[in-house]
Amino acid sequence: MTEIGLLHTEGRNPASVDLDLLSAAEIVALMNREDATVAKAVAAALPQVAMAVDCAAQALRAGGRILYAGAGTSGRLGVLDAAECRPTFGVSDSQVIGLMAGGASAFTRAQEGVEDAQEAGSRDARSLNLTAHDVLIALSASGRTPYAIGALVAARQAGSKTVAVACNRNAVMSAWADIAIEVDTGPEILTGSTRLKAGTAQKMVLNMISTGAMVRSGRVYENWMVDMLPSNEKLIDRAERMIEEITGTTREQAAVLLRDAHYQVKSAIVMGLLGISYEAAGVRLQGADGFVRGALEVLSQPLTDDHTG
Repeated sequence: MTEIGLLHTEGRNPASVDLDLLSAAEIVALMNREDATVAKAVAAALPQVAMAVDCAAQALRAGGRILYAGAGTSGRLGVLDAAECRPTFGVSDSQVIGLMAGGASAFTRAQEGVEDAQEAGSRDARSLNLTAHDVLIALSASGRTPYAIGALVAARQAGSKTVAVACNRNAVMSAWADIAIEVDTGPEILTGSTRLKAGTAQKMVLNMISTGAMVRSGRVYENWMVDMLPSNEKLIDRAERMIEEITGTTREQAAVLLRDAHYQVKSAIVMGLLGISYEAAGVRLQGADGFVRGALEVLSQPLTDDHTG
């Protein structure tokens, strides 16, 4: 058997050998049972995921970036996570970036051959002018995708922190990573189709890393996404509801606070809770590195008249 054929993700799942004989109800029930095993597999890798969270948070606090690299489903998941960070957490598009083998066009149209080019992964990563403040997270269900390995190699050469996310034990690319996250999801019900359990596991891990990093870098207060961008009617409504509940004001007062805070939810919260101006709230947030809890604490120096609202 070939090296690839020995991978756990390429194995044949005994629970689904009669998949083509099952009814629709039986197929979805089987898939549901198999999907239920993914969270347990991810749980076994939580210590490494937590390390990646702290690494990513440190990168953000140092002015660095979170970079994802992968091919196929893995690449698409990285691009998706990067794209969702801006509206959810208010980071710029340049702070969380997804690299995908084959470029943007490969996101919607499969280009399977491009994953075999290790130099392309290195080239794409180098094009981002990597620094020691960045963290690059490479994703590969097999753990041996050349494109992902190439990105890791370039990141290590640049002094960036590196994380590998694979769905097989003893993954090849783990050797190139400072933190190796190996989630053993086992054989798929459709043999080799790693967009299934392996894809779900990678999505879960990415959810944890990006969300955890944003929490740890001050972009969340309690369990509210207080750095979100209120860029449409739904999000403005969400922002106003946040401010209303956190500050105990009326909905109309929350709307005024949001407007006076230039649609910055964190500033509006600090303004509402402390009864201070937008400028004073900004001073407090800056002094607390953007953490709302810190901004609400009493500073060693009392606010002057210039900072009161």
